[in-house]
Formats: sequence, C-alpha cells, structure tokens
Amino acid sequence: MDITFIDETNRLSKDNLEEVENLLQFAADYLKIPEDTEMSVSFMDNSGIQVINRDYRGKDAPTDVISFALEEEGEEEMPIIFEDEAELFPRNLGDIMISTERAAEQAIEYGHSFERELGFLAVHGFLHLNGYDHMEPADEKEMFGLQKEILDAYGLKR
Repeated sequence: MDITFIDETNRLSKDNLEEVENLLQFAADYLKIPEDTEMSVSFMDNSGIQVINRDYRGKDAPTDVISFALEEEGEEEMPIIFEDEAELFPRNLGDIMISTERAAEQAIEYGHSFERELGFLAVHGFLHLNGYDHMEPADEKEMFGLQKEILDAYGLKR
C-alpha cells in the first residue's frame, strides 16, 4: 500500500513514522487490502485538528483522529470513483488526520506509551477508511474487536 505521510508538527521521529507505516501495512495485509491502494496520514497539533473538526463535523473542539473515506458517499453525493474507471486508477481509501498533541495527552491518561497511542489512532482511522464505524453497539463491538485483533497480532498491546 502506498501511504503518504505529512507531519505538520515536525515533532515525530523517523522511528515514529516508520512504526506507523509498518503498522498500517500490517493492518492492510490483515484486511487483505490490494497492494496498489493509496491513502494519506497527516499529523497535526490540537489547533489544526480543531479547525477540521469544526469545519467538517460541526464540533469546535480538538479531537484525536479524523478520517475522510473517499469511498463513503454522503446523502445526495455523487461517487468519486466511477465503476468503469476503477481499473484505470489505484484505489484511494482517503485521509487520516491525527493530533499528536492529543495522542500524547491520551497516552498519559491511559497509562501507555505515546507510540502505542499513535498506533491505536492510526489503526482506528484506517478501519474507518475501510467502512467500519462505532455508531451502533453491534458495529462498535465489531470495529473495536478487529482493532484489538490487529494491534495484538502486530504486538502493540496496552
């Protein structure tokens, strides 16, 4: 899978970025995502993600992770990728945005490492890009169960 990383904070180490990439590649293999699939991950601070949260979700507060799935259609939206053109271009899952500030705060709050929280948020966002959500109890159980499976199989436990 081709992943574009954008670190707006310039605070993540090369090791942090490599670990997130390795984890997302592992998750893609786990879900049997085709190798020519594309996506992006942006790392930002709380103020940056707050603007996105406000403008796109109507919530004027920082959050930890936001996903924008390209294959998800809202009401009255046209599909971005048309069936007859799907073979011409690689599949693009969409974009994940992670607040590194919020990740650091939550790592302390939950009593685990920053790396574990960053990985958790990346997988959480990745599952959203692949159609999983946690709006209903049954969906939450499925998504959080799969999230735990992937993190445990990768070796990134609490």
